[in-house]
Amino acid sequence: MSQVRKVPMRQCIGCREMKSKKEMIRILKTTEDEVIIDTTGKKNGRGAYICPSRECFQKAVKNKGIERSLKMAIPKEVYETLEKEIEPIETE
Repeated sequence: MSQVRKVPMRQCIGCREMKSKKEMIRILKTTEDEVIIDTTGKKNGRGAYICPSRECFQKAVKNKGIERSLKMAIPKEVYETLEKEIEPIETE
């Protein structure tokens, strides 16, 4: 007898749509208050999920979704770094 596994769903902080956790990008706030992209999805820290598209990233920046989800103020340099890191993931 096979058992159907539940697919973990997460909400995008840009477009606010529920999608599979595997098709999203995780933005992580580490214990040292550093903001990075977690490609494995298993690092320790507070995470926020976003679709791999530039439009969703721009919406999240505009409505301060990343700041709200990570519960911290994010400097402009961090946004620029995240945008550069999301760019190659978007084209895949």
